[in-house]
Amino acid sequence: MPHHAPLTNHHADGTDCPAEHKHTTSGKPLHPDCPGRAYTQAICSCGDWQMKSPSKGYVNESRRRHLASHPKPHPTGPEVLRSLLHLNAR
Repeated sequence: MPHHAPLTNHHADGTDCPAEHKHTTSGKPLHPDCPGRAYTQAICSCGDWQMKSPSKGYVNESRRRHLASHPKPHPTGPEVLRSLLHLNAR
């Protein structure tokens, strides 16, 4: 199973900032009930990596780099069986 590290936005008090709370690129709120995005966080399902920063772009870039460092899972299913058994018809 591939690893994942979803991005989550947070208010200054540590509470989640829901996806429906839209912001400017600097994190200022466009939603009337939102105090603003204080930081973005990503935690990898591998358990060995996490990133927290006020810059959402930096967290996302670091997240992509980290996820790319994980080995790709081996494919399964009929395609693998065909290649193992050399049953590809020509």
